[in-house]
Amino acid sequence: MAIKSVLGLFQDANQAADAGDAVKETGLTENDIDFLTDCPYPEGAFGEREEHIKLFLFPFIGGILGFFGGIMVTSMTQMAYPLITGGKPILSLPPMAVVMYEGTMLGAILFTVLGVLFESRLPHKMTEAYDERVSQGLIGVLVRAEEGKEQEINDVLSKAGAVDTKIA
Repeated sequence: MAIKSVLGLFQDANQAADAGDAVKETGLTENDIDFLTDCPYPEGAFGEREEHIKLFLFPFIGGILGFFGGIMVTSMTQMAYPLITGGKPILSLPPMAVVMYEGTMLGAILFTVLGVLFESRLPHKMTEAYDERVSQGLIGVLVRAEEGKEQEINDVLSKAGAVDTKIA
């Protein structure tokens, strides 16, 4: 079945929170409801789900890959072009440390940028209902429901005090 989105616009944050609770009573989960605002509200102000962010993993994985990339570049170069100087070993850690450090930092930075893009869901193609009045101060309650339930959700949002509703 196709998923439809219903957007209800509210003037008051309390009305929007009550509308979210009313929508949950119809059998939908917290994952089906999003709140759209033009200004930041404290996390959980509308009773919404807690977002689990895994951004910390990206620089960690990037740093590990960069570290091992630095080891590979320096050790493979020294093995491919062995220059024995004064009986010293071919693989020496002090000269390799600089390249390993730089590889670690480069990997962590690149993966952090990719992680920010991934966690922000960018680029994001807006296929859901949206109204310009959200950016002018109204609070939007965006509900994703199966096709056929959109009229019921529309009625619930209207009863909760929505200024206007849109189905997309």
